[in-house]
Amino acid sequence: MLDDLDDIHPLFAGAPNSTEFKKLRKRIVREVREAIEAYGMIERGARWLVCLSGGKDSYTLLAVLHELKWRGLLPVDLLACNLDQGQPGFPATVLPEFLTRMGVEHRIEYADTYSIVTDKIAPGGTMCSLCSRLRRGNLYRIAREEGCSAIVLGHHRDDILETFFMNLFHGGRLATMPPKLVNEDGDLFVYRPLAFVAEADCERFARAMNYPIIPCDLCGSQDGLQRQQVKQILDGWEARSPGRRQVMFRALMNARPSHLLDPALFDFAGLIRERAETGAGTDQVSPPRLPAGD
Repeated sequence: MLDDLDDIHPLFAGAPNSTEFKKLRKRIVREVREAIEAYGMIERGARWLVCLSGGKDSYTLLAVLHELKWRGLLPVDLLACNLDQGQPGFPATVLPEFLTRMGVEHRIEYADTYSIVTDKIAPGGTMCSLCSRLRRGNLYRIAREEGCSAIVLGHHRDDILETFFMNLFHGGRLATMPPKLVNEDGDLFVYRPLAFVAEADCERFARAMNYPIIPCDLCGSQDGLQRQQVKQILDGWEARSPGRRQVMFRALMNARPSHLLDPALFDFAGLIRERAETGAGTDQVSPPRLPAGD
């Protein structure tokens, strides 16, 4: 079915006819389907707010989700949404023109979070965290207004890995961005269907499709960010041992609480050992307890 390029969503119109691109497209579509199924993202009749920044990742997300829906493999309604955050020089007409031309249902929302960020963050400070929180709050509001049950983000495999190492190196915890979660208010899902897709594949796909990429001029231009430092470390590991990223990502799907150190996840104190003795059966030996303090 995916090889039938005469029956595609308009977002795939004009796709390169090379064997290399066909393989890339099939791989991305397959990995998105696998993530959606593995993490139980589909609620029949649901409505998803697909967040579109204008970057390579969100274009890839938008195209693949619409392709799956076009083929009857994703039984949900999709509403593309771009949040214009008021950054100077942001090309406000690019996305609405593109989405209209592609026949994609969309909503463009203006919310000047840029002024808030620049007012709160000292010159030279890292704006990403506050910018992200303000953006997320607006997207939650829009999702509720549009009757959506989920917001859908374009974070890919490498974003998830980088976040894991940022938490490890700087946050003192083993955590990352999960493919599926419920927001703090408990009324919206957050989905990341690109969880299995490599950043390099998103880059190759969006460039091959010649989508009108919009760079992030607010946070992407800042130097010395923790994420950039982690990305450089991972790039170095990957260069020395190709495939290292995928191995590390698989490790995130193969956690063993009994082989970590968190007593909230595994009952280390309640562990017992079983000792076989001749003629005595099996004795269960309870762990000793520390004496109570005075």
